[in-house]
Amino acid sequence: MLLVWVLGSVWPINAAESPARPNVVIIFADDLGYADLACFGGDGLSTPHLDRMAREGRRLTSFCVAQAVCSASRAALLTGCYPNRLGILGALGPASPTGIHADETTLAELLKAQGYATGIFGKWHLGHHPAFLPTRHGFDEYFGLPYSNDMWPKHPTSKFPDLPLIEAERIVAFNPDQTQLTTWYTERAVQFIERYREQPFFLYVPHAMPHVPLFVSDKFAGQSPRGLYGDVIAEIDWSVGQILAALRRCGLDDRTLVLFTSDNGPWLSYGNHAGSAGPLREGKGTAWEGGVRVPCIVRWPGRIPANTCTDALATTLDVLPTVARLAHAPLPERSIDGVDIWSVWSGPEETPSPRETFYYYWGQELHAVRHGPWKLHLPHTYRTLVSPGKDGQPGQYANAKTELALYNLLDDVGERHNVRDAHPEIVRRLTELADTARRDLGDTLTRQAGQNVRSAGRVE
Repeated sequence: MLLVWVLGSVWPINAAESPARPNVVIIFADDLGYADLACFGGDGLSTPHLDRMAREGRRLTSFCVAQAVCSASRAALLTGCYPNRLGILGALGPASPTGIHADETTLAELLKAQGYATGIFGKWHLGHHPAFLPTRHGFDEYFGLPYSNDMWPKHPTSKFPDLPLIEAERIVAFNPDQTQLTTWYTERAVQFIERYREQPFFLYVPHAMPHVPLFVSDKFAGQSPRGLYGDVIAEIDWSVGQILAALRRCGLDDRTLVLFTSDNGPWLSYGNHAGSAGPLREGKGTAWEGGVRVPCIVRWPGRIPANTCTDALATTLDVLPTVARLAHAPLPERSIDGVDIWSVWSGPEETPSPRETFYYYWGQELHAVRHGPWKLHLPHTYRTLVSPGKDGQPGQYANAKTELALYNLLDDVGERHNVRDAHPEIVRRLTELADTARRDLGDTLTRQAGQNVRSAGRVE
């Protein structure tokens, strides 16, 4: 197995290190690039609330998602498992019969069992059939889209049925006014905070934006020098500001952990309607850093040092076990892949990461492995942008191929300089780690089946 943990046990808690169980707020943007916030080097983008959140908390500059695509990424965040382990891959659409299995434990279920109120306002994307909806997997309240906002009749290149907007388990509209989605989700989030201010709560806000098609309310339309994309980012920033203001107004600042991040990097083919990965290579849909490394900010006044930054490796896999520790909750009975990274969030900036190794999958293909600063790309084909699209129309990708390539991400975050020949021993060690992942999780590139994978849920 990749990791060792104690099943069904409770994390050891030192009362001096961890106070009464915190409220937990996770804000999850969609297709937001590494360089799409001003505090992460965003050019011409206005994000004053997120910049303030960074000053009041900690930036994580080496934070990765488990796969650079919608459903797979969300499965990892909410279960602490590589999506390959769960059988949740790609982006589940309206024709998909699969979704998250009933035997998997989500972060919402884990916290609900500890007396937390749980709410999700936004995009779910772990199955749209009733058995897979959030209300069947630990959430008390749900309002949002069951899958991506482009899976509707107005898609520029594909055919989709009407897009449902769901409250609890009831469809309340088809093809809703997408200019209002960010506002609606924000209003629901603020109301949830106010309603449950007297008890611990878990609030999950997975925004539809800035996934294409881009929409923004009149409050922000036409205001950004970066055009519509900049307007959308400004409105997401406003949403974060509203949520943080509600916490302050309710006297919950020092009792609430807030995490902001993205499900993957930018969808580069959409050109001026896409974000930027900044210094990172490639974007969404790849195992290069531009696809999987995303901006992340964690904030908890008095517990997470203000105005700090860490480049220690951390991932969405690690959110569930870290929050479990803080909530004094037992880990799921089924095996998970996350590790407790509270020390990375709250310790000195130079604290090393408890996560030593990370596996980069695309679908069922193992594309790369990281250990410490070293990242070894295994031979694979990937998509690279040939010509960007414009104004909501996608551009053109082409297939490219990398051979075995080794990068030191501390010196070469852009993955430009292959140092494989200079470090044969490191290549050997990382290749051994790749073989471990293949035995555990599988790898279709080498035709290996994983020994410890589980099935997704399925309806007939």
